[in-house]
Amino acid sequence: MKKPGLLLSLVPVLVLIFLLMVGVSIFGDELTGGPSQIAIFGAAVVTCLIGLYALKVPWSEFEEQVGNNLKATSAAIIILLSIGALTATWMLSGIVPTMIWYGLKLIHPRIFIVLTFLLCAVVSLLAGSSWTTVGTIGVALFGAGSFMGIPAGWLAGAIISGAYLGDKVSPLSDTTNLSASIAGVNLYTHVRYTLLTTLPALVICLVVYGIVGFTVPVTSSVEIDQQLASLHQTFHISPWFLLVPVLTIIMIFKKVPALVTLFLSALAGGVLAFFAQPQIIDQIVDPGVAGFSRFFGSLMKMMSSPVTIDAGDPLISRLASTSGMSGMVNTVWIIIAVMLFGGCLSACGMVETITRAIIARVRRTGGLVTATILSCIFCNLTLSDQFMAILLPGNMFRDVYKRFGLAPEVLSRTLEDSGTVSSVLIPWNTCAVVQSSVLGVATMAYFPFAIFCFITPLIAIAYAVFNIKIHKLPQHETVQ
Repeated sequence: MKKPGLLLSLVPVLVLIFLLMVGVSIFGDELTGGPSQIAIFGAAVVTCLIGLYALKVPWSEFEEQVGNNLKATSAAIIILLSIGALTATWMLSGIVPTMIWYGLKLIHPRIFIVLTFLLCAVVSLLAGSSWTTVGTIGVALFGAGSFMGIPAGWLAGAIISGAYLGDKVSPLSDTTNLSASIAGVNLYTHVRYTLLTTLPALVICLVVYGIVGFTVPVTSSVEIDQQLASLHQTFHISPWFLLVPVLTIIMIFKKVPALVTLFLSALAGGVLAFFAQPQIIDQIVDPGVAGFSRFFGSLMKMMSSPVTIDAGDPLISRLASTSGMSGMVNTVWIIIAVMLFGGCLSACGMVETITRAIIARVRRTGGLVTATILSCIFCNLTLSDQFMAILLPGNMFRDVYKRFGLAPEVLSRTLEDSGTVSSVLIPWNTCAVVQSSVLGVATMAYFPFAIFCFITPLIAIAYAVFNIKIHKLPQHETVQ
C-alpha cells in the first residue's frame, strides 16, 4: 500500500464539496431527502477507485474501516430512532403542548430567545447530551417560539448553542470524557480548564441573544392568545403531564443507559396519549377498533409512523403532526453514507496525510492550537463524526503538545473547543443531520445564529495567540 500525497488526499474532499454545492443549487432544502446521500456515496466511490488503483489499498481494508465506522455509530443510530419515537409521543400526549402552553403564559417574547439558550444549556449540563436536550426541551421551546413569531433560525441557533454549551462542559457528556481521556488529563481538571473559554462565549451569547430579543419581530399578544386557545382546543393541558420529563431527568441522573431512558420515556408518552388525549387517538386509529387493539395500535403508530393531526389551525396542525421513528430514516441514510465515505478516507490514509501536513507547518503555540482546531473541523467535514474529530487529532497531536511543553488540558480543551462544537455546523455531519431533522430547520438556516458553536473556536485561538491561561508542563516532563 502506498502513502497518498497531500494533493491526492484532497481530491475526494473536493469532489464531495463540488457535488454538494451542485446539489444545493438544484435541490435547495430538499438536498438531504436523497441527493446529498447519493453525492456522498459518489465521493466514497471516487475514494475507493483512487485507493484501489493508485494506492494499491486492498479491498479488505475498505471493508474493515467502513465496518468499524458503522459499528461505532450503531448506538447513535438506535438513539436517533428512539428520539424520533419520543418526540412523537411527547407531542401527541400533550407533554410538549403543555410545555409550550406554560412557556407562552410565563415567558415574555422579548426574553424568550435568551431564556431558551439558558434553559437548553442547563438541561444539557444536567443530561450530558445535546441530542437529548434538543429532542426534548428543544422541541418544546422551538414550538413555543414559533407561536411567538420568532424567526426559526434564531430559535434553532439559541437551542443548539445552549445544548452544545452544556454538552461541552458536563462531566456526564461523552465528548467531555473522551477529550479528557485522549489527552490523558483528569476529568474535573479538564472541565475547570474548559470553562476558561466557555464562560466568555456564554457571556457573548447572553448579550447577543438578549439584544436580539428586543429587535426581532414577534407576534402580538392578541395573536398569541388566539394560538393558545387553538392549542387548548386541540390538546388537554395539565401540569401533571410534566411528570414524564421529570422521570426522564431522574433516569438520566441515575445513569440509566440512554437507549433505555429514551425508549421508556417515549413509551410513557404513548401511554399518556392514549388516556389523556382520546380526541387525538381518534385521528390515529379507526374508531371501530376498541380495547387492547386500540391501545396497542395507537402506541405502535405514534412511535413508528407518520401521524397527521387536523387541528383546524394550520400552525397547530403542523406542530401536532409527527413522524415517529420513520421520520429519522433519511437521517440514518445520511449517517450510513458519511460513515462509508469516512471509512474509505481512513483506509487510504488520506485524513492522516492532510493532518500531518498541517502539523509540519506549526512553529508556535498559537499555530499549534489553530492547527488542532482546523484538524478537528477538517475531520468533522470529511469523517462526519464528532467522536472521530476528537479521537484522530487527539492521538496525532498529543506528543506534539508535549514537545511544545504544554499541559495535557490545553489539548483536551482545544479538542472540545473545536471537535465538539463544530460538528453541528457542517450540514452532512451526523450531529447537524440529527439536529436539523429534529427541529425541522436546515443547518445553513441556523448556522449564523448558533453563536456559541462558531465563537468558541475563535476564543480558543485568541487565548493561544495571546498566551492567555495557557498551562505549561513542568520542565522535566517536556518531550525533546
